Amino acid sequence: QLQLVESGGGLVQPGGSLRLSCAISGVGPKYYHFGWYRQARGKEREVVACVKRGDGDTIYADSVKGRFTISRELNGNMVYLQMDSLKPEDTAVYYCAARRDIPGTTVQRMCSAAFPQDYWGRGTPVTISS
Repeated sequence: QLQLVESGGGLVQPGGSLRLSCAISGVGPKYYHFGWYRQARGKEREVVACVKRGDGDTIYADSVKGRFTISRELNGNMVYLQMDSLKPEDTAVYYCAARRDIPGTTVQRMCSAAFPQDYWGRGTPVTISS
């Protein structure tokens, strides 16, 4: 079982940067893929980025490619989301999630917002506004 705790959210002006952190505790994080998701008010939750277990390959939503970077530090049990060139449309609550690998299922599918994740954090709010 894993516990995930997000931090680093806040209010930033457009064009600014934020770094979100997800602290992982529990048994066996190396068996999980990790992802960042977000949910804006009145909208459905969407995937932002995922990092694959093992080789650490990354997946990004088209809306954040080139601006956001997901990384992991499994020795320290952390996953990060570096967010640059922030836009007002990035405003949302950001969640960290973990999905144990399912052999035969692509990471792209497991990363999708529609695929059930095993564990979720409680979220950290991000507001982009001048």
